[in-house]
Amino acid sequence: MTKLVTGDGRTHIDSPLMRESLVDRKVIASTHSDHEVSILPDVVLVSLGGHSIFDRGRDAVLPVVAELSRARASRKTKMVIGVGGGARVRHTMSIALDLGLPTGGVAQLVGAMEEANAVFLNALLAKHGSIVMQREHFWELPLYLETGMLPIVISVPPYHFWEPPPEDGPLPTHGSDFGLFVHAEVLGMSRMIFVKDEDGLYDKDPKKHADAKLIKNISLDALLADLPEELILDRELFLAWRAARHIKQICIVNGLKPQELAKALAGEPAGTTITKEG
Repeated sequence: MTKLVTGDGRTHIDSPLMRESLVDRKVIASTHSDHEVSILPDVVLVSLGGHSIFDRGRDAVLPVVAELSRARASRKTKMVIGVGGGARVRHTMSIALDLGLPTGGVAQLVGAMEEANAVFLNALLAKHGSIVMQREHFWELPLYLETGMLPIVISVPPYHFWEPPPEDGPLPTHGSDFGLFVHAEVLGMSRMIFVKDEDGLYDKDPKKHADAKLIKNISLDALLADLPEELILDRELFLAWRAARHIKQICIVNGLKPQELAKALAGEPAGTTITKEG
């Protein structure tokens, strides 16, 4: 029987949160559980960069699609594919900022641009059972997987108009990489693969610095202790990962070398591997 608590002029259903503020640090700490349910722990989220892959056209996209098709045919790896918007997003943001739209309005527009790349990719993977997951149907993603489909999701975070105000400038802080990180964490995935146009994470941007060094393997703690100024993934992703409960490994591979994606999908060393310990 439910226990009712009275005595302060109100009637409460007995629970640890009945009178406490949900922003109280002690209350938040008490909600941590080592038994949190992982919905899709055996699924890998593969992120295809909009600017780094899609904007390069068929020479970059088709070899990546071929690798995804082979991985799909082998049935060894359950996947969700995420796509970014690339140049369309940048152009849209430029126009939105010129018009004076607020940060939340800019964030809302980004998703529409990314949906175009999702449709393009779906056309290429349709014969392999792909389907574009509309953002309103997020809760149906596990059902898509269980019925044998290959879901394609857009990477815009699920905030839209509620994008938090950024610390500097009007651009949304939460970008495509962070958005897919949120997808994977909420669904209890343990591994992500980001497909970019570089061999992985460097100590500085290799496009600008000839002496940039590739970081092949590193822990999240070690990375955060000396986070490079120039990053291939959203900075917010690494900061949020500290509090994440499910994602344990992130791989960054060069999509212009499709064999690297094949290795990462097979769980073999490729590109950069970042591991969260504990």
